[in-house]
Amino acid sequence: MKSNDPKSRFSSRVDTYRRYRPTYPTEMLDYMKNHCGLSSRSVIADIGSGTGILTGIFLKLGNTVHAVEPNAEMRIAAEEAFTGFPGFHSHDGSAEATNLPSRSIDLVTAAQSFHWFDLEKARIEFRRIAKPDSCIALIWNDRISEGTMFAEAYESFLNEFGTDYRQVNHKNIEDECIGTFFSPSSWKKVDFANHQDLDYEGLKGRVLSSSYMPNTDHPDFDVMVKALQNLFQHRSIDGKIRIGYRTVLYHNR
Repeated sequence: MKSNDPKSRFSSRVDTYRRYRPTYPTEMLDYMKNHCGLSSRSVIADIGSGTGILTGIFLKLGNTVHAVEPNAEMRIAAEEAFTGFPGFHSHDGSAEATNLPSRSIDLVTAAQSFHWFDLEKARIEFRRIAKPDSCIALIWNDRISEGTMFAEAYESFLNEFGTDYRQVNHKNIEDECIGTFFSPSSWKKVDFANHQDLDYEGLKGRVLSSSYMPNTDHPDFDVMVKALQNLFQHRSIDGKIRIGYRTVLYHNR
């Protein structure tokens, strides 16, 4: 069954998370190079790094990356994936207690994870590990939930079957909260187009990667899968559906 502990609720979803969550667009990286000081020499702390979707992008750029992840199963998956990268450093830590040295980090990132943090404790910890004038970047792949028949039907599906979808949705984080987190620094919000084109197995994997959806041991699992099959059958085009996102980046200035 699903755990209510945000640091363990993804433990049974590591494989689907690693395989089926969307990555991040190159336009976002280009922006970070121009506005967040990102270069191949940057020392990065990726907080709530999970299976390493963003970590892997930075490693391929040549960065030293300290991946901080409290969930053991997700952390181990990243460690197995990045054994060949000398710049990869894995840490059993959290946003509130990273176990990193003070003033050691050029760029602090949190991708798909900020809404799980104790925000005041994380705010203190991020500033402790960051070098003076370093950048803090908060990132989400924000799924587009309206505008197409599939997007609206998929949103209805998540609302019907999600166990606590409304409660844990990152969209509950408002700009006022972001402003408080960055205070007293000013901050900026930008976004970039992103998408996934998925066959049925990919769509099913994407659903099961979400901690708020019934997993295989849930009594609603079979009914949910049948509804998903029906949704895909009626909304797919040439055996694929497209999930659209706006990749949203908040950063201090």
